[in-house]
Amino acid sequence: MGLLSDPNRRRALISLLTRLNAPICALCYFAGVCWFMGLAFEPFTLRTYMSENAMGSTMVEERFPSGERALATGKEFAAHKKKVGGMPVDWLVKTMQARGLEVFTQSFSRTLPFPDENKERYMVKGTNVYGILRAPRAPRTEALVLSAPCSPGDNNNQAVGLLLGLAHYFRSQVFWAKDIIFLVNEHDLIGMQAWLESYHHTNTTGMDWSPLQGRGGSIQAALSLELSSDVITSLDIILEGLNGQLPNLDLANLFYAFCQKIGVLCTIQGRLQRNDWDSVSGYSHAVQTMMLMVMKQASGRPWGDHGLFLRYHIEAATIKGINSFRQYKTDVTTVGRLLEGMFRKLNNLLERLHQSYFFYLMPSLSHFVSIGYYMPAFGLLAVILLLRALDLWVQLVSPPAIAADGVGDNAQQSSPGVLSVLTPLVISHLTGAALYILPTRFQEIAVEHFPVSETEAVVLTVIAVYTAGLALPHNTHRLLSGEGTEQGWRVLKLVAVLYLAVLLGCTALINFSLGFILALTLVPVAAFVTPHMPKTLSAVVLVILSPAFTLLFSVFFFQELEEMPVSFQDGWLLYLSVISQGILDHYLYGSLVYPLIALMVYPCWLLFWNILFWK
Repeated sequence: MGLLSDPNRRRALISLLTRLNAPICALCYFAGVCWFMGLAFEPFTLRTYMSENAMGSTMVEERFPSGERALATGKEFAAHKKKVGGMPVDWLVKTMQARGLEVFTQSFSRTLPFPDENKERYMVKGTNVYGILRAPRAPRTEALVLSAPCSPGDNNNQAVGLLLGLAHYFRSQVFWAKDIIFLVNEHDLIGMQAWLESYHHTNTTGMDWSPLQGRGGSIQAALSLELSSDVITSLDIILEGLNGQLPNLDLANLFYAFCQKIGVLCTIQGRLQRNDWDSVSGYSHAVQTMMLMVMKQASGRPWGDHGLFLRYHIEAATIKGINSFRQYKTDVTTVGRLLEGMFRKLNNLLERLHQSYFFYLMPSLSHFVSIGYYMPAFGLLAVILLLRALDLWVQLVSPPAIAADGVGDNAQQSSPGVLSVLTPLVISHLTGAALYILPTRFQEIAVEHFPVSETEAVVLTVIAVYTAGLALPHNTHRLLSGEGTEQGWRVLKLVAVLYLAVLLGCTALINFSLGFILALTLVPVAAFVTPHMPKTLSAVVLVILSPAFTLLFSVFFFQELEEMPVSFQDGWLLYLSVISQGILDHYLYGSLVYPLIALMVYPCWLLFWNILFWK
């Protein structure tokens, strides 16, 4: 405190920080990247452990015996699905009723803002079927959910069969203290969104759905099941939900504990755990697994039906069966026993899962990185913005230099007008508002005048508005009276740097992965852009570090991590598909990534683009 309270020492500290500003910023950036890459090194991570006492022991005997019967039910479900050309509602209702459940249906419909060409749908109508097993030993105030989506073709038929088999087996047990809801939802995430909105009496997306006729208690946890093969080699757990939300870590720990007990191979991000962490290949494997989680979390989209439960503070995960070329095989009976064990442990909960972490990264299922370990990596990048803001502030408040003839520098003495700073801010955010609003509003006009589909019109409008924003410096200076001053761009950059610091900080608190990826590209731009740099080279660098190119690089990087590299042409088509899916995720499920980029990140980048071309 004495260092800051003493004026002389404070001036000396500020002088040191401004004199060594550039080297300190470069050092912080390098340290932040190295810190993040070191997070996957096993000695720097924590071993997973069960924090919830009610789920601490796996000493329960799982006795589910009906794997073959579940497969037969799945085949019967597939036959009826093929016969009716969709969800066999009547057959499901009769089958659930035969198993002693209270069965209800819910119809829903949704008109997409533009056609989803990946799944070839525009007008979506469907029906959800769910059965409730009432708790025989409790007042029925709490519930658990087991769901299986009714997927097109031959996908996920085994999951529905196993769900019905578990419903029949659970019905014969007397120890359930919570209602168990068995849900088969149509049209994957859209059907799940309709059911959750109706269950909680909310409508945040404008979907049309019929009210639920039957309800259980307050949902404590949920598991979504995806099985498309009679035999599997491993079980993969999917955690990433809407807007980067993650379930309580104890849910993943519970899955891992039962996999270890029953002897099932378990993976995360589709990758098995390796024990050779001290080798280069072992560390590389852990880094790639962690980076896959970072990329998925940064996308903000739900990677399974469980992702929509998280917005209602319901801990949920998706368990996916994988059938690969490994020699190790697991049958459906074993998977049923694993789910039985997990539900029996969740049945013991006296309160919601809350004792373990909600913010974490996982390089493997046995180790995790908590928020206290990964936030310093972001903090080292964020401190660069504060150091640059301090340097700009010192330059603004310092007296102008006196020339040899005793006359001060007029350029330094002239203070910037409010208009010279306010105009770029307003135009940048108006451009961002156009990027957010125009693509879905002008698609019909674009289809009428150009030979493109609705989806292509939306994506091309996004690219057109984004590119038109590069003309911002010319439009800005036409509105200004006179030339910009030397102090003017410093004031504008000070505002932009502080704006970016607050924006990235808030983003990282909600979705660390998204905030860190944006910081990697935007912090160098904010730190070193000035009007005195070579215009052509600097413009190319700024465009490469812009949000659009960050997304393009992320698409290719994600494909490399998935070990499915693509050519530039295929990658470009995938890039356009990612843009359209991001907009659809926003309008259908409430994903915040698209409005965040359009309304805040892109306008902030435009401010630095304006500074580069400041006159």
